[in-house]
Amino acid sequence: MKNILEAPFMVEAVRTLTNLYRLGWDERNGGNLSYLLYDEDIEGYLDTTKVIRTIPMSFDASEIAGKVFLVTGTGKYFKNVQYDPENNLGILRIAADGKNCELLWGYRDGGKFTSELPAHLMSHMVRLAIDPSNRVVMHTHPTNTIAMSMIVGPSERDFTRALWKMQTESIVVFPEGVGVLPWMVCGTNDIGIATAEKLKETRICVWTTHGIYGVGRDLDEAFGLIETVEKAAQLYMLTVGCDRKNEIKDNELKDLAAVFGLNYKTEYLD
Repeated sequence: MKNILEAPFMVEAVRTLTNLYRLGWDERNGGNLSYLLYDEDIEGYLDTTKVIRTIPMSFDASEIAGKVFLVTGTGKYFKNVQYDPENNLGILRIAADGKNCELLWGYRDGGKFTSELPAHLMSHMVRLAIDPSNRVVMHTHPTNTIAMSMIVGPSERDFTRALWKMQTESIVVFPEGVGVLPWMVCGTNDIGIATAEKLKETRICVWTTHGIYGVGRDLDEAFGLIETVEKAAQLYMLTVGCDRKNEIKDNELKDLAAVFGLNYKTEYLD
């Protein structure tokens, strides 16, 4: 077997997690990532017939039984992933019964998957039904987005409009807008169900006073989506309370959408 730490998916995942910590979006053990792996990703790097141990889950993921995921560990710090991937990450296969995970690699110290795994897998199930190429669910704590959630409130229309008006790229990158959840207890099936429901219509879900769930076809897309939301939120927070002389007007956003052929939330513009 080839060294799994040199597998392209692993190299990119470690780089991404390291960058998330560098940006200050994943303090301590905050944030988590799950990445759907294809057979060709792990072929030659991992013997899938060898199960290290079975880890029970608190919900039924039969819908995606047999699928394999790279998942960050519970209580693990993103800053440590680059130094010891095998301790901080795990590769899991959803067991045939849908209620257990088969550990194929990682969690070397006897640990387990992130407590947010229910939310991740529920999100994967929803997004795979919409876009079979959707592979990544990323949860992180971008500073300005969290701050903005304390000011704008839970209106998805208001939140989306505020982000769209901050920079030209916003409506281009997330024309479907953002979903927003009120504060909920994290690590529960309830927040997973609520998040997955939002992700039926958007690829971004803001958890008020907590962070963001973003999804994508690969690590770049999911990261870039969150990065764009956070940049817009930063611009909003830098100018909140100011007399803005310029911001993108509704008719200008419509013109932008027409030029780029965007299927945007028309009800979000006057």
